[in-house]
Amino acid sequence: MSVLRSVLERAESNSTAVAHFNIGDFSMLKAVFESARELMVPVIVGASESEREFLGVRQIAALVRELQKEFSFPIFLNADHTHSLGGAIEAAKAGYDLIGYDLSALPVEENIRQTREAITALKRINPEILIEGEIGNIGTGSEIHETVPDLIKGLTIPDDAKHFVDATGVDVLAPAVGNMHGMLAGMVDGKAKKHLDIARIASIKAATGSMLTLHGASGTDDDDLRKAIAAGINVIHINTELRIAWRHGLEEGLVKLTKEVALYKVLQTAVGAIKQVATSRLKLFNNLV
Repeated sequence: MSVLRSVLERAESNSTAVAHFNIGDFSMLKAVFESARELMVPVIVGASESEREFLGVRQIAALVRELQKEFSFPIFLNADHTHSLGGAIEAAKAGYDLIGYDLSALPVEENIRQTREAITALKRINPEILIEGEIGNIGTGSEIHETVPDLIKGLTIPDDAKHFVDATGVDVLAPAVGNMHGMLAGMVDGKAKKHLDIARIASIKAATGSMLTLHGASGTDDDDLRKAIAAGINVIHINTELRIAWRHGLEEGLVKLTKEVALYKVLQTAVGAIKQVATSRLKLFNNLV
């Protein structure tokens, strides 16, 4: 049995969720790993196609794998928002624990057909790898948006979710339930919050019985996140919050250390800022607050 599958099942039985943080450089990986290790809770790190192109598909896998081995720690790697079979196969061969195969922009039946084909190919490479499929529309871009995109028509319908899970055999489902990639400017300083359709989450869980991932959770109301976990969410993605922390931390380091040229010294403030965000999310998702 997949170790990650066991971790997700344990989280579900404990009414907790596994945090997923996207990483864009080693300072982000370092901060996330240190936060999870200090709290002794499992964590998933993810790299999108663009992040994998920057970091190196095999290089980031080697880093995460060494952290797993050296510290005997449950840190897992996801090929986040993979849109091509070639990219998914490359990640599977590199040893990723999870592939987020995102064809949500396609019509549902075509999404089903291609996702089913991908699962067959990927499970041949590694039968224990978990495959996540996605339906619905949660927008694009983990960035700061000026206006709220109209995503109401893209919310996932429970019957459609059941059909998708039954027809594809995905291990994990990522639905659209009021979540949104990126954040509004007002969310950065906490003046505005995202809110989720908790009843829809519960209905999708009841209809599918599937493990569920909440993408685009940055800037979401804490109480909504607690309710989402209780309703059946098993993995929660945080990306934009970490990117903001990285930038603010780096800027602080550059201001404080105006003459410093040792990169690792300047980046310490970025690592610290990221750890604050990661630790707060890990505590929330694991009922430690």
